[in-house]
Amino acid sequence: MSTLHFASALLPAGWADDVQVVVTDGIITRVTAGTAPGTGDERHGLAIPGIASLHSHAFQRGMAGLAETRGNTADTFWTWRETMYRFALEMTPEDTEAVATLLYAEMLERGFTRVGEFHYLHHDRDGTPYANPAEMATRIARAAEITGIGLTLLPSFYAHGSFGGAAPHAGQRRFICSIDRFARLVAATRAAIRTLPGANFGVAPHSLRAVTPDELAVVAPLAEGGPVHIHAAEQVREVEECIAWRGQRPVEWLLEHAPVDQRWCLIHATHMTATETTALAGSGAVAGLCPVTEASLGDGIFPTREFLDAGGRFGVGTDSNVLVGVTDELRQLEYGQRLKHRQRNVLSGGPGVSTGRALFDTALAGGAQALAQPVVGLQPGARADIVTLDTTHASVAGRSKDAVLDGWIFASGASAVACVWAGGNKVVEGGRHRLRERARDAFNIAMRRLVA
Repeated sequence: MSTLHFASALLPAGWADDVQVVVTDGIITRVTAGTAPGTGDERHGLAIPGIASLHSHAFQRGMAGLAETRGNTADTFWTWRETMYRFALEMTPEDTEAVATLLYAEMLERGFTRVGEFHYLHHDRDGTPYANPAEMATRIARAAEITGIGLTLLPSFYAHGSFGGAAPHAGQRRFICSIDRFARLVAATRAAIRTLPGANFGVAPHSLRAVTPDELAVVAPLAEGGPVHIHAAEQVREVEECIAWRGQRPVEWLLEHAPVDQRWCLIHATHMTATETTALAGSGAVAGLCPVTEASLGDGIFPTREFLDAGGRFGVGTDSNVLVGVTDELRQLEYGQRLKHRQRNVLSGGPGVSTGRALFDTALAGGAQALAQPVVGLQPGARADIVTLDTTHASVAGRSKDAVLDGWIFASGASAVACVWAGGNKVVEGGRHRLRERARDAFNIAMRRLVA
């Protein structure tokens, strides 16, 4: 058991002063506001809950910045994808673990305490399964274990190159599974995380491009009541090809033909009609928004204001991990809406409401739902995922309550995080993860070979 004391903390009911938090076996067991610190309490200034990156492809952290030279044609998501395929074909299991370890340390340093790993780099470089079908998933689990981040592992089913069961691209060979092979991989992946504290499991049919309707009907139940994540409507070309295939748009088709409910998370869902936007909000599913990646890839801008007005729920993810940080995702989300609507404080929700607080609260709840975390935040029963901010930082100093979140999200970058506890363990102190140097060195060794 450990006891922490915070001068100020964001609780589910709002900000409170002089908050004592008792942690037992990685779980918050008692929260008391308005109490003086005890003799043995570890004292800190300002605490907020850690939140989830609900969508990550860890291996792509290794290729950050490697697709920024323009080709002979207009660069798009589809040309970026070719670079990603080439990079993925070179990675060994050791590389994958090294890249994921640095990424997860970075996530923790920047305020994320859980990751939804949408994992599709399954097989050996020639496309044959490893002796352990979950070899790569085991490396992801190992990275989560040694860094301390909470893990929701979402093995992805990927069978085809485009709509209608088209043959896969040669560059996709490490991703491709039959239904039977995927079922074996799912069983092995469950075994890989069975003893990992705080870990849980779902499935991720990759997209309607990569999964036929019959396959989707078989794959989704493999979640066994856990989360189901799927990419949808990320690109205009994807929407056009879906219409040509079935006469419906991707989100429209999913809402009509799949059992989309509170367990589902539709990643991106960027290109929706007003009818789809309202219907997705009404389904109870979470929209998994990845604003930095969506901007990086030129995807487009999600109709966030309209979705929230219809009662929708969203969380944020780091996706391609080209830039990693809670503040980066939330700031980009709001700024995209400002550019779209040519207004300020678009997502605050109403007059007098802090935009930073509105963004943070919504992403906290949406990420928890998407990754099947029934209790989150600084309250009894929640995993002890706690972030303290540096009250001497120029963008935080002298501020209180919601103004702290506004300063952190819109003015500080990543440098205002002081300490982070994940599952009750202090893994970040003074803004640095305890394994930062070791993780960086292993990552650098892998990268020197991969980019040679």
